[in-house]
Amino acid sequence: MRFALPLVASLLLAPVAEAKAPCGGTFGSFLSGIKKEAVSKGHAPATVDRFLSSARQDPKVIKADRSQGVFQLDFVTFSRRVISQNRVDNGRRNSKKYDKVFDYIERNYGVSRGVLLAFWALETDYGAVQGDFNTLNALLTLSHDCRRPDLFRPQVFAALELFEKGSFDPARTTGAWAGEIGMVQMLPGDILENGVDGDGDGKVSLKTSPPDALMSGANMLRDLGWRAGEPWLQEIVVPQNLDWSKTGLHTKMRVSDWAKLGVKPRAGGLGAGNLPASVLLPMGRKGPAFLAYPNFDIYFEWNKSFVYVTTAAYFATRLEGAPVYNAGNAEPGLSGGQMKQLQQKLRARGHDVGKVDGILGAKTRAAVQAEQKRLGLPADAWPTKALLGKL
Repeated sequence: MRFALPLVASLLLAPVAEAKAPCGGTFGSFLSGIKKEAVSKGHAPATVDRFLSSARQDPKVIKADRSQGVFQLDFVTFSRRVISQNRVDNGRRNSKKYDKVFDYIERNYGVSRGVLLAFWALETDYGAVQGDFNTLNALLTLSHDCRRPDLFRPQVFAALELFEKGSFDPARTTGAWAGEIGMVQMLPGDILENGVDGDGDGKVSLKTSPPDALMSGANMLRDLGWRAGEPWLQEIVVPQNLDWSKTGLHTKMRVSDWAKLGVKPRAGGLGAGNLPASVLLPMGRKGPAFLAYPNFDIYFEWNKSFVYVTTAAYFATRLEGAPVYNAGNAEPGLSGGQMKQLQQKLRARGHDVGKVDGILGAKTRAAVQAEQKRLGLPADAWPTKALLGKL
């Protein structure tokens, strides 16, 4: 599920004089504003009326948007919950079943099969659970809601373009609560930009055609900057005397420099010595350790959740033969309530932690590491009760 939404060029280049529907107010008034905005973008009024004729607000979408507590879980708990042996086995079966498709993707898009298999598994369980929310209603509901309207409103007009092309049914197209469609869950704008007819039937069918879905996902990753032939994440063993303040995604060093500091691969060999990389400790210095390469950053263009991204990237390596990671013996983390207390204390000390939501995201991790360093604690960005107490 993506939260960084690249917009179709035609939307970016919309005329300055176009009407823009504000969020909030009554849903009926909001829809009227959407119609005016669509017409100002050059869409025929009759077409817009047909497109919106079945539009409804969906309160279940708002409930789903406010109920993402799963991202408060730590990496080990979350990854163990979603990476089941069944998903591993099905991933390997699908790798064999669509071997020619993956070979084509690797040759022409430069995206390794494990990456797409992991997204396919985590997004929809290999297409089995694609979501039953009406896509147009979901996008309209989230556009009307004033929490993130600028992320979702452009997707309404992208869906309108798909409708004009005969590729979107406003009344029947369904998917995830946030408007994503198909086996790898792509938003309408992404489908317009990166949809690929992988099976050669003349249509881009992301809900029913694995070749279409997989090639479209690969095309999108390439468009986002995926670097062909390079790794993305690798489990490592780190020395106990490592300068922990150098860990985290904000610090990048050459692989050869990490090797000089004693960083070693748990299996196989490290990436090319000149590649920039970060040492990633999702649960601190006593938990799992990974080396994150440039391609890892592309994952955050697909999803903004640190725990989801790290899990998806690790799962991709697992599907390509990496061993089960060493969970280590991480210090107990904080509960959701304690994490909110921590975020409030960090904010009071002048740190930008974003929203106080109980989720250990990138901004909170950076603030934790800064405070650990100030207090003379191991600066591994993993918040503990001890740190909470000292603050």
